[in-house]
Amino acid sequence: MTPEEIAKLPYRPCVGLMLMNAEGRIFVGQRNDRHKDAWQMPQGGVDKGEDPRDAALRELWEETGVTSDLVEIVAETDGWLPYDLPHDIVPKIWKGRYRGQEQKWYLLRFTGQDDQIDIQTKHPEFTRWKWQEPGKLIDEIVPFKREVYMQVVAAFADHLT
Repeated sequence: MTPEEIAKLPYRPCVGLMLMNAEGRIFVGQRNDRHKDAWQMPQGGVDKGEDPRDAALRELWEETGVTSDLVEIVAETDGWLPYDLPHDIVPKIWKGRYRGQEQKWYLLRFTGQDDQIDIQTKHPEFTRWKWQEPGKLIDEIVPFKREVYMQVVAAFADHLT
C-alpha cells in the first residue's frame, strides 16, 4: 500500500484501559506477538453498536480476567486519541482496512487482589504482566504508541499518585 492509500483509510474505534492499583501503579502486559519487549496497557476494538464504556469493561475481562466488580471507573478522556500504524504494518493488521486506531481511554481503579488478575485468558494477549510507575510507562511502549500514551498520562495526571 502506498502512503497515499493508507492516508485515506479510516481509524479503527478502540478503547484503552489504564488500570491503577492501590499504590498508584499501572498494569502493563508484555505483548505475546512481539519478538522484543513491547509492553502496553489493555486495549481493544469497539464492536459495532457497542457503548465504549461497555467495550472497555469487556476488553479488561478478555485481556486480564478482571471483572467489572473489581474496578471503579475514575475518569475517561474527553475525546478519542488517534495513532497511525507504521506503514509496513497496515496491510498485515485488520486486513488492511485501517490506518491505525482512535482510542477512548478509561482510568480504572483496581479494587481486587493481584491473584485475581489472570492473563491466561481464552485468547491471551500478554505473556507476563507487572505494575509500572506512571512515569515509566512511555519508555517501554512501542514507539508508534508513545504519543498517545503521553496524552493519556497527561489526561489522567490529576488522578495518578
